[in-house]
Amino acid sequence: MKTKLVKGLATVLLASVVLAACGADEGEKTSEGNGSEGLDSNLVTIATGGASGPYNIIGTALGELYSSELGVNSKTQTTGASVENINLIKQEKIEMAFVMSDVLSEAVDGEGNFDEKVENVSQIASLYPNYVQIVTTKKTGINSFGDLKGKRIAVGAQNSGVEVNARNLLEGHGITYDDVEVDYLGYAEAADALKSGKIDAAFLTSGIPNASLMELEQGLDMMLVPVDPEKIKEIAQDQTYFVALDIPAGTYGNEEAIPTAAIMNALVVRSDMSDDDVYKLTKSFFEGLEDLTNAHQAASDISLEAAQEGMVAPVHPGAQRYYDEQ
Repeated sequence: MKTKLVKGLATVLLASVVLAACGADEGEKTSEGNGSEGLDSNLVTIATGGASGPYNIIGTALGELYSSELGVNSKTQTTGASVENINLIKQEKIEMAFVMSDVLSEAVDGEGNFDEKVENVSQIASLYPNYVQIVTTKKTGINSFGDLKGKRIAVGAQNSGVEVNARNLLEGHGITYDDVEVDYLGYAEAADALKSGKIDAAFLTSGIPNASLMELEQGLDMMLVPVDPEKIKEIAQDQTYFVALDIPAGTYGNEEAIPTAAIMNALVVRSDMSDDDVYKLTKSFFEGLEDLTNAHQAASDISLEAAQEGMVAPVHPGAQRYYDEQ
């Protein structure tokens, strides 16, 4: 009887060892399949912007990439964009965000929308340019930037990077909010208001093409308002993040290139994230650029070679480690 009992226990123990070994093998396979050892953090929330904007589209693709490659719970949070995103970083409610460099510059200097310096924000990369796309219809009589005076215009969602650069560009042309009727509208809302004739013009600052403008182009006699490159250079003496770029011909059915202002976008993280985590997030970001470009063509302007150019916030040590390896 004792012999049978001993043999039975031995069989159970052997089976347990085999199962444990198989489990370990499976764990190793899973880790290898993810291409990563995982992150210290089990959650990476990425703050983006409006639902139809490039931030949200690229951010959603990035979240899916992180979830599959790093085995982390990564999701996007739709927001009012740059200013709100910086405040969410400051409040430690998110881990990562897309922001415009003008707002990021204000945050690190404690100026404009920020009463004090935001210490807990670090940059991973400079991304692609956001083009200031000022859209109107031919019946409004708006043909130049100066014609915006006295008109009703959408300047972006309140506390967004769009609103910040719209205000700065207006002021650079000697136009204040007292000289116009202001509506705080995001991309989709601004496009709808323009279509219904509730506003005369709208600022939609984003990567190109902007989905809301592509929809607006269908069935509306829309036109883009040019911004004088010389005036942009003058404004850039104080607002150094502004550069003069052209919206290429054919972007929205426009026969000729449209000169305008542009601001670089930035990918930022909380400074208190571990160096290892940010290293892995940075590595996966650049190795997944093809997927991000497939999601939105604005990402085609992101490159490892240019990622460290024009940074306005301190680079996170984890991201720097990745760059040093390259």
